[in-house]
Amino acid sequence: MSRLILALDVYEREDALRIAEEVRDYLWAIKVNWPLILGSGISIISELKERTGLPIIADFKVADIPNTNRLIAKKTFEAGADYLIAHGFVGRDSIKAIQEEGEVIIVVEMSHPGAKEFIQPTVDKLIELANEIKPFGIIAPATRPERVRYIREKVDKDIKILTPGVGAQGGSAVETLKAGADYIIVGRAIYKSKNPRESAKKIWEEIENGA
Repeated sequence: MSRLILALDVYEREDALRIAEEVRDYLWAIKVNWPLILGSGISIISELKERTGLPIIADFKVADIPNTNRLIAKKTFEAGADYLIAHGFVGRDSIKAIQEEGEVIIVVEMSHPGAKEFIQPTVDKLIELANEIKPFGIIAPATRPERVRYIREKVDKDIKILTPGVGAQGGSAVETLKAGADYIIVGRAIYKSKNPRESAKKIWEEIENGA
């Protein structure tokens, strides 16, 4: 089974479907974010799922009160998503509201430099939350493998670690896997490539050979 996730951060429906079909052989899942939903509508989730047969992760980084989180989750899962990414800093009740509707993935630490300002100082509390409520997985930064290693040592082994930041942000797939990641998330290095399929294949081979 592949350990590569495509972050499909494009606007246009046709571009999204074309790229997804080109690279699906090398993927475990496709992650969609607000750019694609705003550009193509929420129905793109079911379209991608039908065209590729892959799990769809809705990266909406939900961060609201329990009732609002529940409403967002309900519509997201009804649209065909398999997983929904949410921020844990809003607390247990808000995350549990999502779990009532489907599988959640909690952001523990993001990959951009600004994550060091406010998110990184709360990592231990977010790990504690994850260990308590048992989400499918958590998000940790491939741009900082040492942080992935730290998080892997503290989070329950059954909780998957998904890591954005490989490729355009400079993270290494191999180093991130060695640090304890379960899945590698790649966006621009694939969807902005002149040959997305070949780029996905190259990263997949790197993961396979380095794992």
